[in-house]
Amino acid sequence: MQHFDYKPRGVCPMRISFDMEGDKVHNVAFQGGCNGNLQAISRVVEGMTVEQIEGYFKGISCGGKGTSCSDQLATAVRMAYEQKKA
Repeated sequence: MQHFDYKPRGVCPMRISFDMEGDKVHNVAFQGGCNGNLQAISRVVEGMTVEQIEGYFKGISCGGKGTSCSDQLATAVRMAYEQKKA
C-alpha cells in the first residue's frame, strides 16, 4: 500500500491524504473543511476503485467554484494512480 498527499485547489481543505493498493483507495482523510461531510465521504469511498470514485464525484461543484471537495478527491486519486503506473 502506498501513501499519497494532495493539496486541493479551490476548496476549504488544505490537504487530502489517502492510501492506494492497486486501484483501490483506503484511509481517506481531509485536513480542514466541513468535518462531518468529509468524514462521510471518507467512509463512503473506503475500498472503492479510482474509477468508481470518479464516477460518483468527478464534476461536482460547490458554491459556484467549479469544483468541490469530492471533485478534488476524484482528481487526487486519478493523479496518484497515474503516478503509480509511470
